[in-house]
Amino acid sequence: MAEEIRAEMVANVWKVVVAAGDSVEDGDTLVILESMKMEIPVISERSGKISALHVAEGDVVQEGDVIAVID
Repeated sequence: MAEEIRAEMVANVWKVVVAAGDSVEDGDTLVILESMKMEIPVISERSGKISALHVAEGDVVQEGDVIAVID
């Protein structure tokens, strides 16, 4: 079953660490967001494969936006 990883706040996508097709483990960093000069890692909450990546470096995400989908 696919799991959507969503943004928890309005932020800039500072760095994308994974790509579609990558395998990830529970606890791996997917992207790093930047908000108010703070770097906030977005962490995978389960192991699986990145089936879709919805952000690129420099994008602005809103609270609730889908960042990635893990199968």
